[in-house]
Amino acid sequence: MVAPDGTGANPPVPRTLLNRMRRSVDFSQLNKPIQFLKGVGPKRAEAFGRMGIVMARDLLYHVPRRYDDASTVSPISSLDVGMDATAVGRIRSKGIIPTRSGFRIFQAVLEDETGMITCAWPGQPWLDRRVRKGDLLLVTGPVKFFHGRQLQPREFTLLGREGEEDDGRGDRVGTIFVSYPASEDIPQWVLRRVFSRNLEWLLEEAEGEEFLPEGERKRIGVVSVSRALQILHSPDALGEVEGGRRRLAFDELFFLQLVQAQVRHQQTEAQPGIAFTRSNELIRPLHEALSFKLTEAQARVLREIYGDMTSPRRMNRLLQGDVGSGKTVVALFAMLLALETGYQAALMAPTEILAEQHADRLGEMLAPLGIRVHLVTGRLSAGARREALAALRDGSASVAVGTHALIQEGVEFKRLGLVVVDEQHRFGVRQRLVLAEDQTRPDVLVMSATPIPRSLAMALYGDLDLSIVDQLPPGRKPVETTLRTPRERKGVYALLDREMEAGRQAYVVYPLVDESEKLDVRSATEEFKRLSGEVFPHRTVGLLHGQLSGDDKEGIMRSFLAGDIQLLVATTVIEVGIDVANATVMVIEHAERFGLSQLHQLRGRVGRGGDQSSCILISQPGEMAQERLKIFQSTTDGFEIARADLQIRGQGDLFGAQQHGRDPILRFADLSRDESLLREAQAMARERVAVDPDLTAPANQHVKQLLYARHEEKLRLFGVG
Repeated sequence: MVAPDGTGANPPVPRTLLNRMRRSVDFSQLNKPIQFLKGVGPKRAEAFGRMGIVMARDLLYHVPRRYDDASTVSPISSLDVGMDATAVGRIRSKGIIPTRSGFRIFQAVLEDETGMITCAWPGQPWLDRRVRKGDLLLVTGPVKFFHGRQLQPREFTLLGREGEEDDGRGDRVGTIFVSYPASEDIPQWVLRRVFSRNLEWLLEEAEGEEFLPEGERKRIGVVSVSRALQILHSPDALGEVEGGRRRLAFDELFFLQLVQAQVRHQQTEAQPGIAFTRSNELIRPLHEALSFKLTEAQARVLREIYGDMTSPRRMNRLLQGDVGSGKTVVALFAMLLALETGYQAALMAPTEILAEQHADRLGEMLAPLGIRVHLVTGRLSAGARREALAALRDGSASVAVGTHALIQEGVEFKRLGLVVVDEQHRFGVRQRLVLAEDQTRPDVLVMSATPIPRSLAMALYGDLDLSIVDQLPPGRKPVETTLRTPRERKGVYALLDREMEAGRQAYVVYPLVDESEKLDVRSATEEFKRLSGEVFPHRTVGLLHGQLSGDDKEGIMRSFLAGDIQLLVATTVIEVGIDVANATVMVIEHAERFGLSQLHQLRGRVGRGGDQSSCILISQPGEMAQERLKIFQSTTDGFEIARADLQIRGQGDLFGAQQHGRDPILRFADLSRDESLLREAQAMARERVAVDPDLTAPANQHVKQLLYARHEEKLRLFGVG
């Protein structure tokens, strides 16, 4: 990890955003280490640290897990069998009840001022160690009859511990119980007590976190930071909570976009780029040689790209489109503009086989123009590599296609003008920037065939301008998608056999590589044995999964591409990186275990040739699973599917392996409903950076301090990557 001054385990990165940011003096008591807060101390501070709560600010921004309206809490005496109830009471007795079968039930008798009731947690005897006699619990669940009234909690919250000093504040604020994510070492009651003893002064300090003038807050429709945090931890009514979340979501999005806006400024504005000149010497002949006409979406996106490339401002653009929308052709026209101006162009793909396919496809289209495509991958012989590198160095190679081998030591371009990065999500932030750091400061075009909603693209790639190819070429046959139950598997196999008999190929995809004792799910390895030995002994069947070595995976994919393998049994390793026009059937076993976007990527492996293709989802009947799969079946629009997937599954860990640390980038913002906030945040962040790139103006000093104090990890992600 690189320190703010550029020192540390890794060598310093000159002039990066992080190097220019300096840690400010402790301008707020919120920078106080957690151990110095009332009720914490050194030992408990270590346990807080394991939860990611290191400073007072971390505690203040600890997001509640749930809220319970105390006005809905029922007196214990009023609980009747059949009710679904919420109650609060102290444990008067507890113990573990064994059954004849060896099953153990934890029981506790809860009492309030109106009466008592038994609460039972079947199969959870470990709770006997977690709660004590005298603890105050909030429980929610159904009331059943079992030797009398019995409440079986779906969940419970430990509100307080008998005999523990609570600073005189009691166990609840107003009428709302707030529950937080806790741990074994820092249980709920400890968190509640620490908040009770420190919240007042924390909220006073939070007034110094404000950076939006009142007029801006009114225009955006958000409350002040201190009010939002007060609502978060001490709401007067449940209806207030959304207003508090909305302000904190805006701040989260704004600071993320501020970091990305600074990176974007570094990449596009800080130094002049290349102003390409269009002569149509190559562009017009390619238009005339193509057997098809560009779609309106392709033409629109190409105008956006040419607008960037012909300006002195350096291009840093994301080109997003569905499978088969024609992104590669758009990229090729962009590459020709670079060539017309006397520059070289390079395309980087995540796998060797995909790089080879790109090289073959581009080579075919450029052959009539007399342009040769040079391939640079790790599989090249020593002689071929020397020849390719020499051609790049002396400029005789105008177009290069390769893998990450393009960014390895020894690769030099004479005059690199455009870098195209395919399948962006397979590369880290730093990887895609390495080629762009060539001395000529080439323009950068990033392509992604994984459709994501615009809001998600803005959050993930806010340092890039966005172009979307949202139209498929006319005449393209949509893939037919059908749902089948396991009982219909025999008919599915018959269809596979007919397709293979006709000379075509197919995939069967499984969610697991090997059998699992915990899941009743078919695995690729076991099913490969069955399919190759029992079902299709007369066919050539291959097995592909992520646990194979790189060479073995490449070999299997090449055999399938060459047609030597008729049926490929695989896991989701085939999701990206293989393009076989002869493959016409995609069978996905246990389809309910895949996300909608993942299913869409798998479906995109077929339908790439002229033959009608089909995608068959095999899934056990189930209301929730069937509803999701019917959404998938109803449309082939990847963006519509991605929007549904975001709403159903949530945003998860957006930055995946690119993220340093374990805390999620977004804790308050919900991209499925906060797109308007995101647009506002991005516009405001870019406007500030356009006027004051390093945030050194007096008006931005406070924002700069907050940025570093609250978002150091984002600075590392985008500044050092």
